[in-house]
Amino acid sequence: MTASTTGVGTTAGSAGDAPARSASAFVLLGTVQATLIFTLAALAVPLPDIGREFTLDRSQLILLSAAYGLTFAGLLLLGGRLADRYGGRRALTAGLLVFAAASGAAPLAPGYEALLAGRFAQGVGAALVAPAAMNVLRTVFASPAAYGRAMATWGGLSVLGATAGNLGSGVISALLSWRWSFAVPLLVAGAALVLAPRLLPATPPAAGRSLDLPGAALATGGIVLASYGLVLTDAHPWGSPAVLVPLAAGVALCAAFLLTERHAHDPLLPPRFVLDRRRATGLAAIALTAAGTSMTFVLLSLHLQQGRGYSELETSAAFTPFAAALLASGRAAGALIARYGAPRVTAAGLTTGAAGLALLAASGAGAGSAPYAHGLLPGLVLLPAGAAASFAGAAVLVTSGVPDRQTGLAGGVLNTAMELGPTVLFAALLALGDDAVSLAATAGAFVALACATAALAALGSREARADVH
Repeated sequence: MTASTTGVGTTAGSAGDAPARSASAFVLLGTVQATLIFTLAALAVPLPDIGREFTLDRSQLILLSAAYGLTFAGLLLLGGRLADRYGGRRALTAGLLVFAAASGAAPLAPGYEALLAGRFAQGVGAALVAPAAMNVLRTVFASPAAYGRAMATWGGLSVLGATAGNLGSGVISALLSWRWSFAVPLLVAGAALVLAPRLLPATPPAAGRSLDLPGAALATGGIVLASYGLVLTDAHPWGSPAVLVPLAAGVALCAAFLLTERHAHDPLLPPRFVLDRRRATGLAAIALTAAGTSMTFVLLSLHLQQGRGYSELETSAAFTPFAAALLASGRAAGALIARYGAPRVTAAGLTTGAAGLALLAASGAGAGSAPYAHGLLPGLVLLPAGAAASFAGAAVLVTSGVPDRQTGLAGGVLNTAMELGPTVLFAALLALGDDAVSLAATAGAFVALACATAALAALGSREARADVH
């Protein structure tokens, strides 16, 4: 096998070079993907410090926290279309340039407005990078079997990035300053820009594809406004204009987007793409797993610091078993999917994650003085083990059978589900009142939804061996 048959590199290489180049390309793209999610969580722990430095009120802190995710989620479908239309590596390079520039400017911000603009711009770059990376990955691993194995590993990278972001932000802010949290995305983006021409293939554009700019405008506006309205429920009542106006406008734009896509000649999001049963199940599993893990990080961090008196460093250390279990489960996921199939692994992952979250809720809600070792530790192992398996299986479900010309679209849809899941769950809990936003309520919602999603995944178990061989 030569480098050209694997899609890696622009010059011929020996048979022994091709696997190594494919592995190097995967490491580069995987590091970039994990960094995008690291950046999402990078300000979670130091947010109170930023508020004190810039004298921000609660609404400003909420917007600052959500800014990156708003543009990231809102522009992902357009980013996917751009990657498919102009070629993955070209789109990846453009997105990395925007992401690197924003990551370099944000820590130099003299005030709130400049920092907010930097976070918005980071999200714009990330929305182009994430689907472009999956587009390139499809070229690197040309065969369906190799691509399936790659996606089984790829699925766990996002939760790994979120874990690193939560752990790293606490350590960095405690030892240095919150501004240094931007060093990681800046360095990774800079390194990727240098290495991409050497390690990544030049991906061809999809000839004849239009951009569907009306659909892109409706989807972006709808997702951003609806997400913004949901985020504001943390600071305003559901019936207030501050929530209802953007939420109603966002829902209306999303509805208009769905209607126009049914009649578009070359739709941004073909309805059949997301209505496929296996793909819809995978997207539901991704949204749910992202919601459960992200809410757990936020609520458990508050519980440890406010309820148990942990410092930022102690809180980061408490999550170390979480990271270890995540890595171990992620490494095993590929072999498990190859043997049992993506639907079964997804269902098992959701079930395991639900059990872990239930244990954490029981410990966090009513056992504040329970020792860490047998109070929190079991849940901190089971939850990430299940999350890694769920993400891995779901990523295979979402991308299985996707034609080459839609790999960027698949990346955009996958990442959109990952971004919107936590926002929707958080808003749903807030709708029940402030008392509902707790580990126990999150666990209850997760367990109920996980059972439904796992049941859907289990329905596809007869096709389990069709995903990765």
